[in-house]
Amino acid sequence: MGFPGETRDGDSESTLLLSSATTTTNTTPTPTAATEDKFHLAYIIYFTLGCGYLLPWNAFVTAVDYFTYLYPDVSVDRIFAVSYMLVGLFCLVIIILYAHKSDAFVRINVGLVLFVLALLIVPVMDLVYIKGRVGLYDGFYVTVGATALCGLADALVQGGVIGAAGELPERYMQAVVAGTAASGVLVSLLRILTKAVYSQDAEGLRSSANLYFAVSIVGMIVCIVFHNLAHRLPVIKYFNKLKIQAVNQETEEKGLLTGPVWRATLWEIIGRVKWYGIGIVAIYIVTLAIFPGYITEDVHSEILKDWYSILLITAYNVFDLVGKSLTAVYVVENAKVAIGGCIARFVFFPLFYVCLHGPAFFRTEIPVTILTSLLGLTNGYLTSVLMILAPKVVELQHAETAGIVIVLFLVVGLAIGSVVAWFWVI
Repeated sequence: MGFPGETRDGDSESTLLLSSATTTTNTTPTPTAATEDKFHLAYIIYFTLGCGYLLPWNAFVTAVDYFTYLYPDVSVDRIFAVSYMLVGLFCLVIIILYAHKSDAFVRINVGLVLFVLALLIVPVMDLVYIKGRVGLYDGFYVTVGATALCGLADALVQGGVIGAAGELPERYMQAVVAGTAASGVLVSLLRILTKAVYSQDAEGLRSSANLYFAVSIVGMIVCIVFHNLAHRLPVIKYFNKLKIQAVNQETEEKGLLTGPVWRATLWEIIGRVKWYGIGIVAIYIVTLAIFPGYITEDVHSEILKDWYSILLITAYNVFDLVGKSLTAVYVVENAKVAIGGCIARFVFFPLFYVCLHGPAFFRTEIPVTILTSLLGLTNGYLTSVLMILAPKVVELQHAETAGIVIVLFLVVGLAIGSVVAWFWVI
């Protein structure tokens, strides 16, 4: 799992569970006292970590109005996206190649500290150098560097958290994924608050941006504390012990996973999870092609005016959270059905197109809001299902790597969807 812990010999129950896990796939054991999550502390920690690792990116994109004001001659949001995603994608590939030689516990801690440093750059620079002045493009280059640093931190944290959750029972992966949706809801609520409280002039935008970064920094500190408490919980120690035993057994059978042996194992892992990954890519091609660009730039309301896009984004985020929470109640176990649902979401393209160019009724607020909510609901549910199922199709000792591979597919989907967003609406 990547958490440090001790092993004990002679645990017959662990040996029995290990035998099942290493000969077939990574399955959830029958609940026992050792696997009990008292007060749901482990669930809360993984939910918080899922919420936390998206806060930095949300801070940058939510404050884009202020950055656009400071740097009017550049496409701020697109440059931020490219720097963040390219660095994250490259780092994820490196992490996957060397996951068997590194410790997720350490990677997550390093990533969280890097998040804090990257988030501090913007408000500190604003306080001592920018001071709300327009056109100081040296500050823009530093800000882009901060987004790139966040991309590195995201690869370390997201890959580590998803990988660690993949080694645990399904509810912990559901907690992480639901946490990512909660992050979006939190930012939407902050955006509504700042719009209602602060004036929409330069000083108001500056105050809003500083609030976003302050909240994100506090969130990262909470994540650091929670993450370093997690490995002390009995349920985490229990599954960490199972992984160590699985690794030891595989080492006895195959030897150390180095060189050609590890590459062959890695390709086998990718082969087992590839269809889940393709489903994830399909989800985010559709979602990112429509949200948030189409929502913020292409549809308009004479009634709601500039509140329209804010409310649509909030509706998306709320229903994304609802979808990711539904998997706590029911998970579609048939992978073909889940992946088929991902492909079926391409129907959103013609539906949203009609909302822009179709009959007058479809260009009103109600159809657009309903479709946006459905976009969020299906995104949340299907993402959660595939993230839960994917790590369970490999052996326990490889669940972490499988989780990181799925994150790589997710980032690829985000990147492709961001590019498609530029071209699909005419």
